Amino acid sequence: MKMPQLSRRRFLTSFAAAGIAAAGPSWLMSAGPAFAGPATLLKAGRRTIEVKRRAATVYGLTQADGTHGLVAEVGKPFRVRLENGLDEETLIHWHGLTPPWKQDGVPEVSQALLFPGAAHDYDFPLTRAGTNWMHSHHGLQEQGLLAAPLIVRDPADARKDVQEVVVLFHDFTFRDPAEVLAGLQGGGQADQAQTAPMDHGEMGHAAMGHGAPTPAAAGGHSGGSDVAVPGAAHLNDVEYDAFLANDRTLDDPEVFRVERGGRVRLRLINGAAATNFWIDLGGLEGRLIAVDGMPVEPVRGKRFEFAIAQRLDIALDLPKNEGAWPIFAIREGRRERTGFILATTSGAIERLGGEAAEAAAAVGLALEGKLRAVQPLAGRRADREHTVAITEAPGYVWMLNGKRHGENAPLSVSEGERVEITFRDHTTMAHPMHLHGHHFQVVAINGRRFPGAMRDTVLVPSQGSVTVAFDAVNPGEWPLHCHHLYHMNGGMMTTLKYEL
Repeated sequence: MKMPQLSRRRFLTSFAAAGIAAAGPSWLMSAGPAFAGPATLLKAGRRTIEVKRRAATVYGLTQADGTHGLVAEVGKPFRVRLENGLDEETLIHWHGLTPPWKQDGVPEVSQALLFPGAAHDYDFPLTRAGTNWMHSHHGLQEQGLLAAPLIVRDPADARKDVQEVVVLFHDFTFRDPAEVLAGLQGGGQADQAQTAPMDHGEMGHAAMGHGAPTPAAAGGHSGGSDVAVPGAAHLNDVEYDAFLANDRTLDDPEVFRVERGGRVRLRLINGAAATNFWIDLGGLEGRLIAVDGMPVEPVRGKRFEFAIAQRLDIALDLPKNEGAWPIFAIREGRRERTGFILATTSGAIERLGGEAAEAAAAVGLALEGKLRAVQPLAGRRADREHTVAITEAPGYVWMLNGKRHGENAPLSVSEGERVEITFRDHTTMAHPMHLHGHHFQVVAINGRRFPGAMRDTVLVPSQGSVTVAFDAVNPGEWPLHCHHLYHMNGGMMTTLKYEL
């Protein structure tokens, strides 16, 4: 996958506004809004990439010209015709956008699945700029790389002499994801577990390289792949063949050509199915300026925690000399890494190893506790409060408030309310919790109140709690789930439902 590098001199206008209108027999098209102008055709299909010198057939979301992903412009409509070019059903969720409920792209919650050859039209306003992404919300297709960047740009960015670099990270396996899930459930080969000491502090692990986990024996965590070690948090429950940055490993990383002394904005997307990372800027220092597409007061650093489904926008001021600067994503609890390279025209590019010098710590809430929203929620007491208990059971069963998806009772809200949800994790793993259709503010970690970042996905640590607040301004029934793909498929999903 290759997304455009942009500067003031090479600013691209919205694909969504200037895309190619799709055409086809009317019987192929499912119901959708009538377009007032041309739509971008986005096709779900298959493609071949190379991973560690082996060919791999994966999914893709491509435009008519082969572009993988979408770039749109805030203030203009999101007009997309999604076509299913696969030989199986699918449906795509616009992660980070806040469309009307029926255009959210979640099977049997907001829309029916698209059959092979069918298409659906989407048309809604884009009200916020930001780094977002899109991915399948059907079965285990997301593990097969049915995902792509979805960048909503502010036209004011065209006046800034800043180069943009968009990178989507994945965890990759040559195995059938159904086989992986069967192993976790106890019906197949077990994966190796990693553990780390429980951290009951409000900020989690504060730095990389400390508190790194040690392997545990494979066996019976929740009836499947791993052992839940008493007094230990469980980090990774799926073993992978590779970790990818824009479909590439560090054996052949993508090189982005940059200017000496230039300014760069990294738009980083954790599209992994089951892996939290640390972003390591190597010899550079950056300013974190947005999370999940929402601006935050800048936080300087060289390493940043990066949970599943989250996005990080990092501003860099490059040195004035020629050079090459690798940017890494290191798997939590391990040494495996992927990444890409920023390099000037004459910068010498060295071969990079696929492992860091030492294992990374568990991803926790050290960064989360430092973040402050540029545009926080208006001060107001909550009209309604919900508590969501996260629990697990044998057989790789993950539950919210004691129920698996399909057995769950929706969380009720009314339009106009200020709502707070407190997630309490009673399990051996951390969980990246994602709410559709809304952005929330992180307002407490382990009961300590603070005015945190605006987000759509927050990591809830093992044996910890996180409280988020949002205004109920988008009526419908919205999924609320763990974004660890195998946890969600193990039952960890409910809905937030507006009362009539």
